[in-house]
Amino acid sequence: MTAAYIVEAVRTAGGRRKGALSGVHPVDLGATVLDALVARSGIDPARIEDVIMGCVTQAGEQSFAFGRNCILGSSLPDSIPGVTIDRQCGSSQQAVQFAAQAVVSGMQDVVIAAGTESMTRVPMFSNTTLHMKAGIGEGPFPASILNRYGVAQFSQFTGAQMIADKYGFSRDDMDRFALDSHRKAAAAIEAGAFRDEIVPVQTADGLFAQDEGVRFDATLEKIGSLDPIVEGGTITAANASQMTDGSSGVIVVNERALKALNLTPIARIHHASVSAGDPVIMLEEPIAATRKALAKAGMTLADIDLYEVNEAFASVPMAWLKALDADPAKLNVNGGAIALGHPLGASGTKLMTTMIHALKARGGRYGLQTMCEGGGISNVTIVEVL
Repeated sequence: MTAAYIVEAVRTAGGRRKGALSGVHPVDLGATVLDALVARSGIDPARIEDVIMGCVTQAGEQSFAFGRNCILGSSLPDSIPGVTIDRQCGSSQQAVQFAAQAVVSGMQDVVIAAGTESMTRVPMFSNTTLHMKAGIGEGPFPASILNRYGVAQFSQFTGAQMIADKYGFSRDDMDRFALDSHRKAAAAIEAGAFRDEIVPVQTADGLFAQDEGVRFDATLEKIGSLDPIVEGGTITAANASQMTDGSSGVIVVNERALKALNLTPIARIHHASVSAGDPVIMLEEPIAATRKALAKAGMTLADIDLYEVNEAFASVPMAWLKALDADPAKLNVNGGAIALGHPLGASGTKLMTTMIHALKARGGRYGLQTMCEGGGISNVTIVEVL
């Protein structure tokens, strides 16, 4: 069976909400990544057959065929189609899976999988409240669904707190995990670990090329000073991911394209899958998804050199580590979303880019990436660095 290969992977640095990237239109963020992928790979842009763009909040500047708009804002020819997908936080990770399926089937040979999110210019949940402005409708969840699951509303914050309670994590446990994320990210920046994966973005203030959310002076005292998000709970903004602006992407090709275009792959997609579970606790699914993926791939965690488990909330990767008895030394080695930010639809290919570069730097072979997603969904991708 033919395989799917990644020949280039880049990301922008993460901009804080209302920070350095707030003046950049999300289309221009996406276009910057598309241009960088083509330039760094040396591929004739006319050979690209599709762009699959992950984006969660498809409203305002991220609406109206957003993926196609990113192409029109780039230097790519306007003959290239584009599509926008929403699998919540796993949107661009799913874009990679769709791209891999396309090239492995032979229906397409060269596909860009990417993601973009401006959480400054298109606020989170802004697309779910349009019915309120219109004065009609019930929002995304009708009474039939809410009654079925016995909830007044689905909430990622409640889900994160439920996980913390289920696995017995204290506020101090999660705050220490958050501090470690900042320390790892700060060390990675100081060591130049992100230098090759970050494409600079032109802003009104110059080129932006360093993750803005990392707190080099983070302390347990500062992290512990924030109030809980859920009343009486232990989840806070400090032990959760940062709202972030950013973009990322990878080029996925098959063997036919490798030979025809004389390309050198940097990684092979060894496995890709998606599963779903309880939509109430919601964010626990990466555990079951990882077990299913490893079984299907005929692997164990011992075969994996690095893990990227998205730090939507500290309780999520902590529960993943505990349930799977995984090695914490292999987890998010350059920090995670608590420090580096979580630009929703861009996070899938962002984590993949960082994981591939980290594996190369450490001489590792296999990396496993997973993340929690709204609705109780989780993607798992295993890559082999070449």
